[in-house]
Amino acid sequence: MIQAEISVYPIGTGNTSASFYIAKAIESIQKMKAVRYEVNSMGTILESNDIDKIFQASKSIMEVVHNLGVQRVEVILKIDSRRDKDKKMEEKLESINKYLNK
Repeated sequence: MIQAEISVYPIGTGNTSASFYIAKAIESIQKMKAVRYEVNSMGTILESNDIDKIFQASKSIMEVVHNLGVQRVEVILKIDSRRDKDKKMEEKLESINKYLNK
């Protein structure tokens, strides 16, 4: 299973808020097959068994922001590829939570 964290920063929009651009970027991947996603306050987690699908989603996210008139877009993509176990993003959190003092 492959998980990736993508963060997108539109540069030069004249506004400090990026939420409009991020929402439009997420809309572009909502119907993608073989890619799950979860938005959080600092980025978006992408999940797939196919790295090409992760790259396709990342490209779509970047292109949508450009197509909204943004001339410069910074994208940070962090990839975690694991072949020994097929763990979904929720299972990774469960592994951490069992060690937390509650």
